[in-house]
Amino acid sequence: MLTSSNDTKEAALSEKSLGRRDFVKLAAGGALAAPTLGASAAAQPAGALPRPAKKTVLFVYGGWEGHEPAQSRDLFVPWMQKTGFEVVVSDTQAPYADAALMKTVDLVVQTWTMGTIAPGPLKGLLDAVKAGTGLAGWHGGLGDAYRQEPEYRYMVGGDWVAHPGGIIDYEVKITDHEDPVMAGLTDFKVKSEQYFMHVNPNNKVLATTRFTGATDPWIDGSTMPVVWKKVHGKGRVFYNSLGHAASTFDTPQALEIMQRGILWASESRYEKTPNLVSPVYPPR
Repeated sequence: MLTSSNDTKEAALSEKSLGRRDFVKLAAGGALAAPTLGASAAAQPAGALPRPAKKTVLFVYGGWEGHEPAQSRDLFVPWMQKTGFEVVVSDTQAPYADAALMKTVDLVVQTWTMGTIAPGPLKGLLDAVKAGTGLAGWHGGLGDAYRQEPEYRYMVGGDWVAHPGGIIDYEVKITDHEDPVMAGLTDFKVKSEQYFMHVNPNNKVLATTRFTGATDPWIDGSTMPVVWKKVHGKGRVFYNSLGHAASTFDTPQALEIMQRGILWASESRYEKTPNLVSPVYPPR
């Protein structure tokens, strides 16, 4: 089912959801003001497409209910509406196969853990991102979707393989303080699944976590990316492994990182994206 940001029910949800999350940020001291990103970004480079008055986001949710896709919708869709996006919401993947619609979409935000995707919607999503549509998501909703589709995983830049110990307390280390998405943020603790992932070693990694080996001793000291950005074709891709449940975003830094990442990815068509290839392995 498709709904737009003018939907009355979604507007009602937005007041409740935004009030709660804004309170969380105030309780943290209000220290997480976003840097210049998204619609308020600096002047566009020569040759860029003109930025519309309202950018369009397609929010697609579904898959495994354990990752609370509907609750995540109720958290992020009202915030995107308040930020100034036109939001199209779908609980099916059908919009991906609508070529006319996808040409108007500036950003796809997906939370769809596991599940399958038919060839038509898969091709539509891949083609849209290659053509310049941004893509953003978190946890299994982006990093553990469509396990049987290698080209999808190639686009995301990594995929989930384990979360030793289940839901645990762990620390997230900010590794790139110069990137606008992370500017002003400090290391923080979170309670969620600590994702062990197979990751493209050329992603631009913005935050990491370290495993203790309490559950699996052979991974003691292993460092794993938590947040990264990359490009697929002309499209910006932003991934954050935090977010097992919507309540994970009660941690102010986790919410701020995801919101900033959404804003960054939404600028795919309107800002020049620098080369983000950041090899872990040095060339010979």
